[in-house]
Amino acid sequence: MADIPRILVVDDEEDLCEILKFNLETEGYEVDTAPNAEEALKLNINLYNLLLLDVMMGEVSGFKMASILRKDPATASIPIIFLTAKDTENDMLTGFSLGADDYISKPFSIRQVIARVKAVIRRTTDKSAEQENNLLEYENLKLDTKRIKATIDNKEVLLTKKEFEILKLLLENKGSVFSREEILSRIWKDEVYVLDRTVDVNITRLRKKIGIYGKNIVTRLGFGYCFEY
Repeated sequence: MADIPRILVVDDEEDLCEILKFNLETEGYEVDTAPNAEEALKLNINLYNLLLLDVMMGEVSGFKMASILRKDPATASIPIIFLTAKDTENDMLTGFSLGADDYISKPFSIRQVIARVKAVIRRTTDKSAEQENNLLEYENLKLDTKRIKATIDNKEVLLTKKEFEILKLLLENKGSVFSREEILSRIWKDEVYVLDRTVDVNITRLRKKIGIYGKNIVTRLGFGYCFEY
């Protein structure tokens, strides 16, 4: 996505779309509009950092559009703020159950919308940055160090604690060679009686589990192991 946040406003009130577009662009955002969900769904939705969806639209409501987007992995995580003239608890609960990030009742002030938009974009941007910081990857091999999860092509690879820690060490330091002694001191630091051979056994199992990426864990004879890229 571009550095400047992109927003899509979907509302069948043309005047409201233009007002929101003008004011949000004044705040520095890039803004597109669509008169209904049908037209909006023809767009490349995953280019947007935020969607402002009117709840009450033609054949496809804002709730229905949100439901469609949440079922598609490519658009499931895009933040949504619902705009609605209906201010009932049931409607709010429906919106939040669909994964809404906020819910604004009409009539509203432009200042209120801008404040809510800024808050949602700031929150989701911080969350994305945090997720990136927790992710180690090489091609389609990914290691989520917060969730303690390894995946290849988005399919989970079950690793033991030691295998995970070895792979984490090697991915964090691609190209660097670690001797058996260094790996033991880092991964088995609290354990007293561990043989060098333990590293070899874990490396062998790890190579098998990560399939085609096993070849990237290279043995440097007389020196140790490294993840070659």
